[in-house]
Amino acid sequence: MSNNLENTRNIGIMAHIDAGKTTTTERILFYTGRTHRLGEVHDGNAQMDWMIQEQERGITITSAATTAYWRDHCINIIDTPGHVDFTA
Repeated sequence: MSNNLENTRNIGIMAHIDAGKTTTTERILFYTGRTHRLGEVHDGNAQMDWMIQEQERGITITSAATTAYWRDHCINIIDTPGHVDFTA
């Protein structure tokens, strides 16, 4: 696994509420092998939604960062809230 800049991808996922930002991030984590189960927002078990309030409400309140590896690339992801009350 190379750590050079050419093989690093930094991705910020931003969109309106209920657009599937966290779901997309959870799929990336699963299909790159970073997690071994698909986290679902509506089930309250998405890895990126770690706060109790996020799990209970089914929304992202705080931005969360993670890293996954695909082939020879390092992918840094920031999953952001979509609800206007939590964007700043």
